[in-house]
Amino acid sequence: MQSSVGARAFQNARLHKKLRKQADAVMSLAVEALRQGRFAEAETLCRGIVEEVPDHFHATHLLGLRAYEGGRLEEAQQLFERAIALDPRSPDAHDNLGAVYFDLQKFQDARACQEKAIALKPNCPITLTNLGNTLLNVGLGEQAIGLHERAIGLRPDYADAFCNRGMAELMIGRSERAKESFDRALSFQPRHAEAIAGKGMVCIELRHYEEAEAALAAGLAIKPGSPRILAQRGRLNFDLHRLEQAAADFDAALAQSPRLELALRGKAQVNLLLGNTTQAIAAVKTLLEDNPRSDYAIVLLGACYANQGDVATALEHLDAALEITPDYADAIARKIFILDYLPEADFAIQQAARKSWWDAIGTRLPQRTLPPRDLDPGKRIVVGYVASEFRNHSAAFALLPVLRHHDHTRFEIVCYSCWPLQDEITERFKPLADVWVDAAQLSDDELVDRIQADSIDILIDVSGHTAGNRLPVFARKPAPIQVTGFGHATGTGLQTMDYVLADPIFIPQSARHLLTEKVHDLPCLITIDPILDVPPSELPMLRNGHVTFGVFNRIYKISDEAIRVWSKVMREVRGSKIIVKHGLLDDPLLRDGLIARFVAQGIAEENITCLGSTPRHEHLLAFAQVDISLDTFPQNGGISTWESLYAGVPVVAKLGNGSSSRAGGSIVAAIGLDDWVAEDDDGYAAIACKYAAQPAHLATLRAELPARIAASPAGNVEVYAREVEAAYRRFWHDHCAGASERGEVASQS
Repeated sequence: MQSSVGARAFQNARLHKKLRKQADAVMSLAVEALRQGRFAEAETLCRGIVEEVPDHFHATHLLGLRAYEGGRLEEAQQLFERAIALDPRSPDAHDNLGAVYFDLQKFQDARACQEKAIALKPNCPITLTNLGNTLLNVGLGEQAIGLHERAIGLRPDYADAFCNRGMAELMIGRSERAKESFDRALSFQPRHAEAIAGKGMVCIELRHYEEAEAALAAGLAIKPGSPRILAQRGRLNFDLHRLEQAAADFDAALAQSPRLELALRGKAQVNLLLGNTTQAIAAVKTLLEDNPRSDYAIVLLGACYANQGDVATALEHLDAALEITPDYADAIARKIFILDYLPEADFAIQQAARKSWWDAIGTRLPQRTLPPRDLDPGKRIVVGYVASEFRNHSAAFALLPVLRHHDHTRFEIVCYSCWPLQDEITERFKPLADVWVDAAQLSDDELVDRIQADSIDILIDVSGHTAGNRLPVFARKPAPIQVTGFGHATGTGLQTMDYVLADPIFIPQSARHLLTEKVHDLPCLITIDPILDVPPSELPMLRNGHVTFGVFNRIYKISDEAIRVWSKVMREVRGSKIIVKHGLLDDPLLRDGLIARFVAQGIAEENITCLGSTPRHEHLLAFAQVDISLDTFPQNGGISTWESLYAGVPVVAKLGNGSSSRAGGSIVAAIGLDDWVAEDDDGYAAIACKYAAQPAHLATLRAELPARIAASPAGNVEVYAREVEAAYRRFWHDHCAGASERGEVASQS
C-alpha cells in the first residue's frame, strides 16, 4: 500500500515538474508578447498557466500587473497578495501591492508594503521614490524628500524621482526648489507630463496663472484626459474664479477616477460657492469615507454647515480639523470668519482667533527691512490700497466714495487689485487711482517687492480675513504704516498692522485693549455713495393693509436667535409678513431649510417670501415692498443697512458683544436713528412692534431718510473722505515724529 502511494506521489511530482517546465516555456512567450505590446495575448497565456499551475508566481504577478495597469485595483490587490503568498521574498510583489494600496488611498498599508520591499532590496530607486510618495500623503514631507534624494543618488538621471521630489517640495511650501526639481526631471525626460503639470502647480502657488495654464495644457497634450492633470486645471480655474469651467474639469477627472481627492475637494469647493450645498456635502462625505481624518474634508463639511446657518456645528468641525493640523491656514481663516456669526463670540474670543492666525502663520513670514525715506510730515503721502474687492462686492461700495473724493494733490493713490476677474465696478475704480496694479498674478513676495518699489507710505488692507485677502503680504511689513478698514474691519491680529478704522460704537473703548491695532474713529465704520437711481416709494402697509418686514442680508447671517426674535415680532404684529432676499435662496435646500426654521417658530409658510439673486438695481427696487428692515444678528448687515436706509426703509438694529454684531447699530445711529438701536432681544422686538404700529411716522421717515443721510458726516461722502485723509495725515505725522525720536535718518529727496 505504502509503495503504491509513494509511486503516485512520484508520478505527481514528475507531472508537476513537467507542467511547470511547460508553464515556464509559455511564460517566456507571455513575456515576449508583453514586450511587443500584445497585452491581451500575454494576459490570456498567463491565465492558462495559473489554471494548470496555480502556484506559478511569475504568471500570477504578471496578471496582477495587467490588472493594475487596467485600473482593476481590487483584482490587482488579490493577485499581488497571492503572489506574495507564493514568494514572500519578492521585493517587486511587495512594491506593486504597495502601489495598489496607494491608488486605493490606503497609505499606511502602502507604506508597510514598500518598507518591506526596501528591506528585501534596499537600493531600488523605484521603491524608494514610491515610498517617498506615500510618506508625503501621510504628512511626512521631509522624510519623503529624503527618500527621493536617495533614489536620485542611486540613479542620477531618474526623472520620476526628480518629479516626485518636486511634488514633495511643493507640498511643504518650497515652491522655488520644487520648480528646480521639475526642471531637472524635464532635462532628462522632456515629455514627462507629470513634471510639466508640476511646473503648472508651482505657477498656481505663485499666482502665475498664465504660465500655469500653458503648462497644464502641455501636460494634457501628452496625457490627454489625465484625471490628476484635469483636477489641477480645475484648481487653476477655481483660483481664477471660473467656476463653471472648474466644475467641468473636476467632473471630468472624477469620471475616470471617482475617488480622486483633489477632484472631490474641488467639486465641494465649487458647489459651495455656487450654492449647491447638497452636491458639496456628497463630495465631502466621499472624501471622509476614504479618510475620516482628512483635515480639509472636515473643514469643507464645516463650511457646508455654515452655509445652512448651523454655526455651532460648523465651528465644531473647524476645531476638529485644527486638532489634526493646528497650523491649517484655511481652517483658521474660516474659523475667524464664522466666529463673527456666533452669538456668544465676544471681542475676546474673536481677537483670540485672529491672534491664532498670527501665531501659526504670520510669525513664520520674514519681515522686510524698510529703506530710508522722506520723513516730511507735510509731503504728498503715497497710499496703497490692497484689495480683492475692486469689483462687484459689498466692500467696493464702501471704498468707491473714499477713492472718488481723494485729494490727489496731497495724496498719491496706488491700487493693488488682487482679484483675478474684473467687471464694470473694476472699471469705475481704475480712473480713481494714480497707479493701478493688477496684483492677482503676483506672488506674496512679488507683491511685497512691488509695494516697496512704489515707496508706499501707508498701506491699506481692505479684505481682512475674507476671501482673496493678502494678509501674508502685510505680515511681511512692506510699508512703514499699515491700516485695515472698509471691508472686514474687525481687527486682524497681525502685530505688523498699526491701525484699524472704525467708530466708537463698532469698537467701544472697553474692547480696544484686545486688538493688536490702534483704533482710529471715523464718523462711521463705512459709508456708501448716495443711491439716486431708485425712485421714492409709498409705504407698502398703506396699500397692503399689513406690515411687511424685510431681511436683505446673506442668509448665513440669519441665526436661530434672530429667527426666534423676528418670529416673536411677527406673532405680535398680527397679519405681518416677511421677505427674505439673498442669492443663495436660489438653492432649494437652503430655501426650504430657512422656511422650516420660521415654521418651527410658529410662522405660517404663506407669510414668508424668499427672493433669490437679481441684478443690483432690481435688488434695490425690492425695498419698495418693505416697511421695516430687520438687521441680522449677531452678524449685522453693512452695505445692506445703508441700502435700506437710502430706500427710505428704517432698520431695527441690536448691539452685540463683538464688532461684527455692532455694525448695524453703528450705521443706524450715525444718521441719527438712535431710537432704532436696541441693547437686547426684548428691546429689539419692542422697537419693531412700536414702529409697526405707527404708519404715519414710517411714511414721514420714508420720505425724509435720504436727506437725513446726506446731512450726516457719515452719509456725506465728501466730508467722510476728508476725515479719512485727516486720519492718514495724522498717522504719517506720528510716524515721522516717532522716527525722529528714534534717530532714523531720512532719505534726501
